[in-house]
Amino acid sequence: MDGAMTALPLVFDAPRRGRPPRHLADLTREEARAAVAELGQPAFRADQLARHFYRGVTDPAQMTDLPAAVREDLAAALLPGLLTPVRTLSADGGRTRKTLWRLHDGALVESVLMRYPDRATVCISSQAGCGMACPFCATGQNGLTRNLSAAEITGQAVAAAAAMASGAVTGGPGRLSNVVFMGMGEPLANYARVRRTLDALVTPAPHGLGLSQRSVTVSTVGVVPAIRRLTEEGLAVTLAVSLHAPDDELRDTLVPVNTRWKVAEVVAAADAYAERTGRRYSVEYALIRDVNDQPDRADALGRLLAGRRAHVNLIPLNPTPGSRWDASPLPAQREFVTRLRAHGVPTTVRDTRGQDIDGACGQLAAADRVEGVPAVALPQPSLEPPVEMGAEADQ
Repeated sequence: MDGAMTALPLVFDAPRRGRPPRHLADLTREEARAAVAELGQPAFRADQLARHFYRGVTDPAQMTDLPAAVREDLAAALLPGLLTPVRTLSADGGRTRKTLWRLHDGALVESVLMRYPDRATVCISSQAGCGMACPFCATGQNGLTRNLSAAEITGQAVAAAAAMASGAVTGGPGRLSNVVFMGMGEPLANYARVRRTLDALVTPAPHGLGLSQRSVTVSTVGVVPAIRRLTEEGLAVTLAVSLHAPDDELRDTLVPVNTRWKVAEVVAAADAYAERTGRRYSVEYALIRDVNDQPDRADALGRLLAGRRAHVNLIPLNPTPGSRWDASPLPAQREFVTRLRAHGVPTTVRDTRGQDIDGACGQLAAADRVEGVPAVALPQPSLEPPVEMGAEADQ
């Protein structure tokens, strides 16, 4: 099996590229007010700009509380457009929307907005590409292009909130309720910018989106020092750990970061976070046919997690084009669930869809690369009739 693995190096330090233009979402409130003052305007104009940004207003003409003579200049200085839609695919009668975004330097990232009867969740990216090199992951096999800025990350959530508020998603106007960092990239490898984004997500309007901390999920492959830092900083967001194997031998190959921090260290860090927050964490486990779906591995995972504040979220692998990896068959999935529950471990199986139109994270971006170089943005195509697609449901 090892010979079939694609051995890419782990990358924690993102390549240096040109920085995105300065944006209000990259600044503290005090910094934004100072920036507005430098432009010769009253500091409170920064608060007005924040209100427009978090409501998803992008046209300066609609910022009618700003003097007409300075709207364009203020918006250009502090609300530059950072995310350009390349393509949007819809499914589930318009209740699922996956968007491919082009950044200022041509890098590509994805976000997915999913509407359910009781909530609306957006899955956002924290990096363009990923440096964690997991061999079964489309994003990991494309490598790491760069970290996203806080404004680029936050902007994905703001766009989703605006789509919900405007009624662009089937079901009429609504409210974005959940954000999951489960798109492209390892969030905790871009800690400072993700941390600033978390503040923006939970800060009440008009200076943020006003979400509850428990409705924001940060997923990690197990960057233990960053999990500990998250614990020390007193946040209460939901933690999800992508484990994918209960033993170090297999996880060393499936999740290469395991060569740095072993299974026991990752679980101990997650336990400490759960102890501080009083809430269970999620263990993400991609079920891969004949690789990690054997009954003995289900038992090993059950023994590892029994008695802990952990919930297992099993994910039948969403295979990428040309990949040797495939999802576990239904009988193997059922056996895995039965064995975990026999150990007293709460377990669910995620509904994974979209295999026919590049539904897995990173596939749209991979399809828009030519010889490894991101393609230029294309006009957004008509979506009538909707293209069938899907995305991983949140936990």
